[in-house]
Amino acid sequence: MLMTAQAEAATPASGGKKIGEVILDVNNISLRFGGVKALTDISFNVREHEVRAIIGPNGAGKSSMLNCINGVYTPQEGTITFRGKTFSHMSSRQVAEMGVARTFQNLALFKGMNVIDNIMSGRNLKMRCNLFQQAFRMPFAWSAAEREEVKHREFVEHIIDFLEIQAFRKTPVGRLPYGLQKRVDLGRALAMEPQVLLLDEPMAGMNVEEKQDMCRFILDVNDEFGTTIVLIEHDMGVVMDISDRVVVLDYGKKIGDGTPNEVRNNEEVIKAYLGTSH
Repeated sequence: MLMTAQAEAATPASGGKKIGEVILDVNNISLRFGGVKALTDISFNVREHEVRAIIGPNGAGKSSMLNCINGVYTPQEGTITFRGKTFSHMSSRQVAEMGVARTFQNLALFKGMNVIDNIMSGRNLKMRCNLFQQAFRMPFAWSAAEREEVKHREFVEHIIDFLEIQAFRKTPVGRLPYGLQKRVDLGRALAMEPQVLLLDEPMAGMNVEEKQDMCRFILDVNDEFGTTIVLIEHDMGVVMDISDRVVVLDYGKKIGDGTPNEVRNNEEVIKAYLGTSH
């Protein structure tokens, strides 16, 4: 089974979801672009195995927050602590090596490559044979590279089965419907075997059926593998249905934080974003 070790560690004997200790702690993050304040003194935490949503209107700073977490942006102030290690800046590769994977709102797939090869690209950090050894086909290295290739492709096949895209394994991604391309993007992130998965609007542009499928896969990743999810999403029905906790941003400031019910009934959040109380 995909990510068996994580799944076994995360699944309690009762079969219910087990929320653990804080795995990611965002402390007083401020980010500026010239004179424009994108984020101002943002703090929140993420607990192991939970689905943590970040919501807010367009321009609220949600994607900027994810970019700070995964090393794309360097905040001018504040720190981020991941599994007890505190840093003010790390490169995207360093963050990925620590176990944080990311999908993007705008798909960055290799459209001319097939599904298998796109998902295989997520295994780069796991590959041990270097390019020099493979390029010159040193007998001992080439044999190791071949064995490694087989192992990684088996892992990718598990992901393809899990995401129910077996029929499209050899199809160039650019020929797939948008909803399936989003599924491949999720598969590539899962190929990194992340402890924390950052999802930037995974439902954007999808129809109702595609959203239902994506919700199911996200919940399965969280429930079966124990992967912690940090999710940006505009569909409030989705957010309220699948999230354990929600943090709300508006103009780069935090205006709410709590369970879906607490956020739904927060007057400041209602005024700034939700519009009406439910």
